[in-house]
Amino acid sequence: MDAIAQHYPQHIATLRQRSDALLAEHNLAGMVIDAGYPAAIFLDDMEYPFKANPHFKQWVPLTDNPHCMLVIRQGAKPQLLFYRPVDFWHKVAPLPTESWVEQVELIEFARLEQLLELMPQDKQQFAYIGAHADHAASLGLTLVNPKPLMDGIHFSRSIKTQYEIECMREANRIAVIGHQAARDAFMAGASEFAIQQAYLSAVGQGENQVPYGSIIALNQNSAILHYTKLEQTVPAQRLSFLIDAGAQVNGYASDITRSYAYESTGLYAELVAAMDAHQQQILAMIKPGVAYLDLHLDMHRRVAQMLNQFELASGSEQQLIDLGITKAFYPHGLGHPIGLQVHDVAGFMQSADGTEQMPPEGVTVRCTRIIEAGMVLTIEPGLYVIDSLLNDLSDEAKALLNPVRIDELRPYGGVRIEDDVVVLADGIDNLTRQFGL
Repeated sequence: MDAIAQHYPQHIATLRQRSDALLAEHNLAGMVIDAGYPAAIFLDDMEYPFKANPHFKQWVPLTDNPHCMLVIRQGAKPQLLFYRPVDFWHKVAPLPTESWVEQVELIEFARLEQLLELMPQDKQQFAYIGAHADHAASLGLTLVNPKPLMDGIHFSRSIKTQYEIECMREANRIAVIGHQAARDAFMAGASEFAIQQAYLSAVGQGENQVPYGSIIALNQNSAILHYTKLEQTVPAQRLSFLIDAGAQVNGYASDITRSYAYESTGLYAELVAAMDAHQQQILAMIKPGVAYLDLHLDMHRRVAQMLNQFELASGSEQQLIDLGITKAFYPHGLGHPIGLQVHDVAGFMQSADGTEQMPPEGVTVRCTRIIEAGMVLTIEPGLYVIDSLLNDLSDEAKALLNPVRIDELRPYGGVRIEDDVVVLADGIDNLTRQFGL
């Protein structure tokens, strides 16, 4: 039995323990978790790609089965209401037979109107978890995504079971294969579009199956943080390549970024090496009890060091931070929680009652948690030449910049390095680098 399947029974046992405690705390008999269904495209007979409710796929490894539902009751085996219509227009999913099915009570139904009779009798004691309040109403479920319950579920999702970690480990393994194929395509002279095709082919997942739209950026496009408009023509010069791309396994995501210089020497190659070293030093600081925000702020000090090292700016670390210069070169956060969603829930939550700690004013970061064992986090520092941000700096800040050196770096765009890591009691398990990337 593979590691994922081996750990699934304990995963379900943990979810049942968590849900039993939360349901009892909130005086509920259970909850109905809706997988969801595709949204119709306006004035068309087609639908947008289906994305399963993350709460649904936490319980069962089904990511492409709309109209299914889970009925979770205190102290009882989860019921999976599995939709299998009679349909000659589309391929109908077979009933699952894998070992995980032993952990649920599988109930097949063929007509959507049957759902009403499959709902619990005491509907008022059940919460509906899902995106379709109108659907919930049609089933007689009036308690839709109650915040106290959702806060408890989201907070508990921060600590991953071994099953979840193994799913993300496999998602990293697959994505690393894609990253290696993409790197080779870049070195061989492929366009952004062709590199994307090489990546998807290597991971064996379509662009609607991977957890997010891949960022495949050559040269100056690397400075566009969420660049997805892939060019089909090959640039006149191959200078730099930034790839931010992941894969998914059983609904769990990986999120990996690497930057490559076409020439093995020079300013950009040295910048990539320096960023990689700083990223690994940040990784070495991770352990339970450390504040994620402190890691982010430490990275700003490191960016200040790099700005001085590469003569992009000059000044003390504190000057470069206080004047907003490091934020102009490094405008995003250090990373984020990851799991069922790429930017997973509860990054700001401090307790299961929904208490949040937002970042200090002017600080951009997606996580303010105190790090705990069992969390899975990304660490992705970067440095870019983004003219709109540099132009917005004060005259005092601009006086510390080196325009000549910035002009030299601008055609390369920027650099970012990202790994996915599990927090252990005494350090980390790096899910990305263990596969040789």
